[in-house]
Parts: sequence; structure tokens; C-alpha cells
Amino acid sequence: MPGTFEPLPGGGAAVALDDVEISIIRSLAVQLMEIIGPGPAEESGGDPLAELFADGPSEPPSDPVLRRLFPDAYVDPEGAGRPEEAEEQRVHSAEFRRYTENDLRAGKRDNALAVIRSLDALRAAGEGGAVLELTPQESQRWLGALNDLRLAIGARLEITDEDDSDLLFHLPDEDPRKPMVMAYLWLGGLQETLVSTLMP
Repeated sequence: MPGTFEPLPGGGAAVALDDVEISIIRSLAVQLMEIIGPGPAEESGGDPLAELFADGPSEPPSDPVLRRLFPDAYVDPEGAGRPEEAEEQRVHSAEFRRYTENDLRAGKRDNALAVIRSLDALRAAGEGGAVLELTPQESQRWLGALNDLRLAIGARLEITDEDDSDLLFHLPDEDPRKPMVMAYLWLGGLQETLVSTLMP
């Protein structure tokens, strides 16, 4: 089981993690929450009415990680050569973003926080690593967070397709990107085995 999720009887998944692995995943999840930023509730001082009527941003984020996490909804590469269609797509994307991005950010924050809390509970239960057991609902949250972490790291590494990740796999050890590449590949393995536990 080390490094791979396995299904639990009755649903859910389990994985054995050592202290270093726990620390890495937790640190990445905290960084992800910092990148995503506070939600409307934090910005409005916790006023639920203000949060209800808060519009999201209408322009795509400038940070490449946030652009990967919150891409434009309407993008047609074939329409990019026709200015009128490109402008129409931009308008539709802006409108979609305005009404959905706050909820998307909240969901991603919730998933990252669920990862942090489950790892903190695991740490509190013992030393030297332990077996993390997740319910089916927790497994879904972990899956979302692992996907977001890989998207974020992939954006920083400028990975756009599978060929890019294959090239990065063969980086020399002295390349400063190597630790981030290893984290990207490791998280991919975790994500893949977690997906397999959730399949009927």
C-alpha cells in the first residue's frame, strides 16, 4: 500500500504515508489555499448577505496557476482567427466567470482544507507516518485537491501536454525544477490510484 491508494471495504480509500509525505502534501495544500485567496465571506467580514450578492471577477487571472485552475469557459481555437467570434467568446467567458468563479474558488479551498485537516488528524494520531483512511466523500475531496495541486505545479513547470511531462521526467538531478517534477509525478500516481478506488 505505500504510496498508493487502495479501496476500503464498504467504500472509501486508504493510503500509507510517512511523515515526509504528509508534510509535503500538507505544505502544497496550504500553498494552494494561499494562491486561491480568500473568498467573498472573508472579504465581506463574514456578512452572508453581501456574500450572496457578490459578483466574481470577469477577467481571467494574470497568474498562470490561477488561469490553469480557472480557465475561460468559452474558448474555441478555430474561432480565434475571426475577431468577432473571439470577442463573443471573451464576453461569454467573462459573464460565466462572474457568476461561477466565487463558487469554484470556494470548492477548491474546501477541498484543500479537507486534505489539511485529515493530515493533521493523522499526525495527531501517531508518529512515524500512518495509514490515512478516507470515506467516499473525503476521497472525492482529496481527488479534487490532488487534481488542483497537479494543475498548479504543471502551470509552474509550463507543462501543457503529456510530452512535456515526459521530457521533464528525464531532467538531470542538478536541475532546480527536479523536486517540483518529482512532486508532480508522485501526486499523479496518488491521483491515479485514488481514481481507481472510486470506480465501480
